[in-house]
Amino acid sequence: MAVIVYALCTVASLLCAWLLFQSWLRSRYRLLLWSGLCFSGLTLNNLIVVLDKIVFPDTDLRTLRLAVALLALLPLLVALINEER
Repeated sequence: MAVIVYALCTVASLLCAWLLFQSWLRSRYRLLLWSGLCFSGLTLNNLIVVLDKIVFPDTDLRTLRLAVALLALLPLLVALINEER
């Protein structure tokens, strides 16, 4: 059951990133670009979760997962701060 949940989370993140990028291409609204980049990073994070929990259960990839999650959220955080100005 865990494999299905992890796979669905990964697919959902990928779908969100794709939809955000498609919307950005039509409107050129910068926040959509930054959100798409964020969700792309979150998709990578979900893939690492699958690797950590399913493929390599004996290896601890927690530090890598947290680093990727932080890097994924940074573009959106910077964009939200800059859009506010």
